[in-house]
Amino acid sequence: GVDLPMPVAPLFETLDDLNNSPDVMRKLLSIDWYRGYVKGRQFVMIGYSDSAKDAGALAAGWAQYQSQEALVAIADEFDVSLTLFHGRGGTIGRGGLPAHAAIYSQPPGSLDGGFRVTEQGETIRYKFGMPKLAKRSLGIYASAIIEAMLFPPPAPKEEWRELITAMAAQGRDNYRATVRHDKEFVPYFRVATPEQELGKLPLGSRPAKRKPQGGIESLRAIPWIFAWAQTRLVLPSWLGVMRAIDSVKTPENEKVVNEMFSEWPFYRSRLSMLDMVFHKADPRISEAYDERLVPKELKHFGEALRSELKESISSLLAITGDGDIMKNDPQGKESMEIRAGYLQPLHYLQIELLDRIRKAGDDAQNTSLERAMMVTIAGIAIGMRNTG
Repeated sequence: GVDLPMPVAPLFETLDDLNNSPDVMRKLLSIDWYRGYVKGRQFVMIGYSDSAKDAGALAAGWAQYQSQEALVAIADEFDVSLTLFHGRGGTIGRGGLPAHAAIYSQPPGSLDGGFRVTEQGETIRYKFGMPKLAKRSLGIYASAIIEAMLFPPPAPKEEWRELITAMAAQGRDNYRATVRHDKEFVPYFRVATPEQELGKLPLGSRPAKRKPQGGIESLRAIPWIFAWAQTRLVLPSWLGVMRAIDSVKTPENEKVVNEMFSEWPFYRSRLSMLDMVFHKADPRISEAYDERLVPKELKHFGEALRSELKESISSLLAITGDGDIMKNDPQGKESMEIRAGYLQPLHYLQIELLDRIRKAGDDAQNTSLERAMMVTIAGIAIGMRNTG
């Protein structure tokens, strides 16, 4: 009974979906009656959450970029106005970026048909919770779009493409080697984070899992990100990325890599994201969770992850030339440091509660323990400004 001709917006989210999006849209726009239905205006939604969970942050980011480039070319081919609809979450692992950097790092031409983006979860309150905030946020979006259209970012040079493609492929393999192919990963994840407890709490709009008995692939993106943020390892946002960049960066191509950082907003935004993520990460807090909650035979797994985190921070600083994390955002750094002081007791309280709940088993259902757990989860999420 809907009279309004509703716009069709195909969603491409997993790595395979993003890579296949040009073929799908070419076939769709080749249908005469469909082109008549859309009347020269096509929406396409680019998903961020599942692609990052599937292949890691770097591979997902490059796949999203290439997909958008190809879709812009196809829209020109069929003389259709394309509006890309960005399905971002609030966290880095779900595509979250400062608005200006997110918009300006898009491929040239991708804003010609307008710009759509989701704001969800805690980001709605942070950006639009008060009239002044809403005006400021809309002003940031508008100014970034105008800037990107008047002074579009450069199209990547061929040598940039070759290097980022190699980095993305290596990043995907690094990420999947840990998350998909290491048989110890899932057992470690289940005990080292509050992932199991998140499913019991009324914090999300949908079930935590698509399949109750499934593994990581069945876990929705929000609890996947949420669980790692709670322990301050924030794993999905950085795992495998800096090792991939270091493995591709050689003395022969160092000049090109430096050029990418100074001249290409897309690449620079990836490293800028990591800068912010690394400031939110705290290996000491993660270690405290492991000491209390992880059995002896799995403790080495967390130690290896924290070792990679520390290596990654050093590698990033070597590329940026900064002496410390978030050197170029002193206000953001100070804000996180102030909140970190309040977060620390919440983390240790959560560790104690997790230990008690797991030892109590079914007896912990609907008790003050779980209510207290909910308070710690909400408090840490607000302090981190990341739920998922």
